[in-house]
Amino acid sequence: MNNKMKLLFVAIIIGVGTSVNAADGVEKLFNNKCAVCHVKTKPSDMQTLVAPPVMGVMRHVKMKYNTKEDAIKFISEYVLNPQKDKAVCMPQKIKHFGLMPSQKGNVTKAELQTIASWMYDNFPPKGKMSKGMKYQSGKCQSAK
Repeated sequence: MNNKMKLLFVAIIIGVGTSVNAADGVEKLFNNKCAVCHVKTKPSDMQTLVAPPVMGVMRHVKMKYNTKEDAIKFISEYVLNPQKDKAVCMPQKIKHFGLMPSQKGNVTKAELQTIASWMYDNFPPKGKMSKGMKYQSGKCQSAK
C-alpha cells in the first residue's frame, strides 16, 4: 500500500469515527435534555410515561411537516414556546399529558436544532410501521 493509499485509509477511518462520535454526542444530548420525558422506546408499562415517546412525536411531526428543514424549525420553536394550537399531537395526548412546558433556559436554540435533526433522521426507525402509518423514503405517510 503506497503512502497516498495509507493516508486516504487513515482519513476515512478518522472521518467515520468522528461521524459516529458526533452521532453519539447528539444522542447523549437528547438523553440529557429530552429523554427524561420523551423515551426512545415503547415502555412495557405505558402508565410510566410522562410524555409521548419520541417515536410518536416524530411520526406526527413528519405527517405535518414535509421537509426536514420545516420539521427542525417547528421543533426548535415549539420546544421553547409550546402552544396548544401549534401542537402536532392528538388532542387526547395533550389532555392526558398536558401541554409540554417551555424548555427556555434548559436547552439552547442551537442544541434544539442539533437534537431535532437527529430525531428527524432516527425516528421513527426506517421501515417501522406505527398505528396506521408507513414509513417510506424518509417520510411518514398514512397507510391506505
